[in-house]
Amino acid sequence: MSTRVAILDGVRTPFCKSGGVLRDVPADDLGAFVVTELLARTAVDAKAIDEVVIGNVAQPAHAANIGRVISLKAGLPTDTVAYTVHHNCASGMRSLTDAALRISTGGCRLILAGGTESMSAIPLLFGAEMTRFFVRLMRARTVGQRVRTLASVRPSYLKPVIALKLGLTDPVCGLNMGETAEVLAREFGITREEQDAFALSSHRRATAAQEEGRMAEEIAPLVVPPRYTHVQMNDDGPRPDQSEEALAALRPYFERRTGTVTVGNACPVTDGAAAMLLADERTVKDLGVEPLGWLTGWSYAALGGERMGLGPVYATAKLLAETGRKMSDFDLVELNEAFAAQVLANERAFASESFAREHLGRTKALGEIDPERLNVNGGAVALGHPVGATGTRLVLTILREMRRRRVSHGLATLCVGGGQGAALALEAA
Repeated sequence: MSTRVAILDGVRTPFCKSGGVLRDVPADDLGAFVVTELLARTAVDAKAIDEVVIGNVAQPAHAANIGRVISLKAGLPTDTVAYTVHHNCASGMRSLTDAALRISTGGCRLILAGGTESMSAIPLLFGAEMTRFFVRLMRARTVGQRVRTLASVRPSYLKPVIALKLGLTDPVCGLNMGETAEVLAREFGITREEQDAFALSSHRRATAAQEEGRMAEEIAPLVVPPRYTHVQMNDDGPRPDQSEEALAALRPYFERRTGTVTVGNACPVTDGAAAMLLADERTVKDLGVEPLGWLTGWSYAALGGERMGLGPVYATAKLLAETGRKMSDFDLVELNEAFAAQVLANERAFASESFAREHLGRTKALGEIDPERLNVNGGAVALGHPVGATGTRLVLTILREMRRRRVSHGLATLCVGGGQGAALALEAA
């Protein structure tokens, strides 16, 4: 990049389980809420924002180009350019790096970026036969044609197609995301007990972060419709009473007989949104503010969809090569917890010299990730993974923790459904 890009500040909604407290809040309203809140917290004039970039995966039919809808609902001027990016789980990160690229090349000075997802609102669909029935019914012109068309309906036509299940299944390798985690568990010899232990640690860390007020620093409380009598203050995924016994009692979900991945050691399906303000150095000086931190580099990588969970090690390898950094340079790491097995597989791959030689074209391992510096406030196994927003949340969480600990360098990385990965290098202000 030709210039450093500042992240002025950021905020997110509580992350809440799909079908729960945020089920009546569509993705565009979640996004508009965090944009409005961020502008209020930073006191930045909405007219000064050059563009809005929003990551989203489910792409709700009622809000085409949801980035533009969010911009207008949040009260930004109608002449503010706004658009949507879809990079599966990396969408919230892609919005940030797209914004940073525009800023670093001089095209913009101040961009609002983030991500939003209402996984509660992902619809059930009719199959092809029912769809064709509706087309015939619409085209019927006489009473007789309508009666014959109605009589042609079969009970099998009413079987719904679960859009969420389709979206979480790779159409090329044929595996759903949980099955790809099972692939990694077998490849790296990761046991059920190790996965459950990791999940328990995630809940304990997230619970501690809630109790000590660390998560509250990044969350904007949300008054929940339709009655607007309840204020959601915190993420509802972390379980303070989670135990080894409870996790061990759960049955494998994706491979019933021989599997190790359960609903307890995987991330829950979740609703939420997050937003950040990015600016060039001159704008930071003009505003007279201290930014939350700096985005100094990023990389994206691709690999086979059946091993998609290893995206972080592939993307980070590219990031290190492009920036000249070493893993030991990073004081903190946020690695999205799609599955406990996937995080543990990455830990082993990062530390493996043979993996580096065989898969990354390197002579040495990338370097071990210190568990005490990884996801110190818990991760998606406890907090949840609203796919379009998670990438932004990872950056927000690590920058705030870097400030609390007064450390200099952070790595935010995640795997991407379909076989990709993203990695961002961050510096403290």
